Amino acid sequence: MNRATARGRNRAGIDNYGLFPLGLGPLDTLRWAVAHGAEGVAFSGLQPEHLAGLDARALAELKGVAEEHGLYLEWGGAQHVPRDLVTWAPKDIVEPNRAVLGQAVALGASVVRSCSGGLMRWHDEAPSTETLLRETAKALRGQAAMWRDAGVTLAIETHFEFTSYELRRLIEMCEAPPGGWLGICLDTMNLLTMFEEPVAATRRLLPWVVSTHIKDGGILLGADGFTTFTRPIGEGVIDLTAILRLVSSLDRPVHLSVEDHGGSFLLPIFDPVFLSKFPDLTAQEFARLAALAERTGREPACRPLPREDWARVAEGRMAANLTALAALAEGAWATTDRP
Repeated sequence: MNRATARGRNRAGIDNYGLFPLGLGPLDTLRWAVAHGAEGVAFSGLQPEHLAGLDARALAELKGVAEEHGLYLEWGGAQHVPRDLVTWAPKDIVEPNRAVLGQAVALGASVVRSCSGGLMRWHDEAPSTETLLRETAKALRGQAAMWRDAGVTLAIETHFEFTSYELRRLIEMCEAPPGGWLGICLDTMNLLTMFEEPVAATRRLLPWVVSTHIKDGGILLGADGFTTFTRPIGEGVIDLTAILRLVSSLDRPVHLSVEDHGGSFLLPIFDPVFLSKFPDLTAQEFARLAALAERTGREPACRPLPREDWARVAEGRMAANLTALAALAEGAWATTDRP
């Protein structure tokens, strides 16, 4: 019995972002996935030189190779915050989203990841989160029919724009039921950077989870605050087993895509103004983060990888992550009660 049959619906694959240092085009990324035992690829986005060559013929070839090897495909490149996140000027996201939706339809992909990529709370000149939430809800409501008619889900990544609490409010403002045109791409490590204990945040968002970026991580307490960072799967402090069991409990398939990178993020928790920008943070959840930080501190090997060192380790770490994820997912599927 192969891995996919043994585990059922939630197959383990990769997100192409982790392989960016290799300079692979889309077809070569699929070939890498096949060679390393991945069951699919989520394309968060493409390098400009690869995006330029993505015409109808290239999309058809990509779809054909994926079908030949039985790989799942998820697409990316969508945005949800209707602002330039450098100048904060309003910007159109309808036409860019229409373009990536067309690509997804051509590929037969049912999920498109959306990430606007902003560190709003880290910039005092940024509009308030409530303003951005209202603007995002208005922009997305105007696109609802476009996504719904295509039968494709726009999956907002748990990135650095909104917390899980705010994403729930956004979903409510968009009147988007689970299983519809709007969902969540669950990035398990980014949750730490938004002051959220990953398992608790997963529970809050679970009904809308349609896609994943599975990565481990750590959190350290220092003189300037918390520092969060990625770690190889199984070498961090995120309870990925609990998260995978939650995802496996859903009544629909959710692909498990490894994402990884170097670098770290500072959370200046001793700055009361910064901390006030997370009004949903409870004392209980803060205590859970502090406990994770204490645990991280006791593990000398659990430290950040400088972002500039990622290219040196990317291929080996992605391959090892994939093997580790497949084993975790197998166990989660076997021990989870499903509807």
